[in-house]
Amino acid sequence: MKPVKAALLSLVMLSGLLVWGVGVYSADASSHHRVVDGYGVVSYH
Repeated sequence: MKPVKAALLSLVMLSGLLVWGVGVYSADASSHHRVVDGYGVVSYH
């Protein structure tokens, strides 16, 4: 894999993880119950 492709793939993966984390956080902030991300990780207030 060329360095440019590797850098773009890493950027896309990191931005996807960031969006996923913001989604879990906003779902927890908008409701008054615990949010589970599907892997058993629970967000507490």
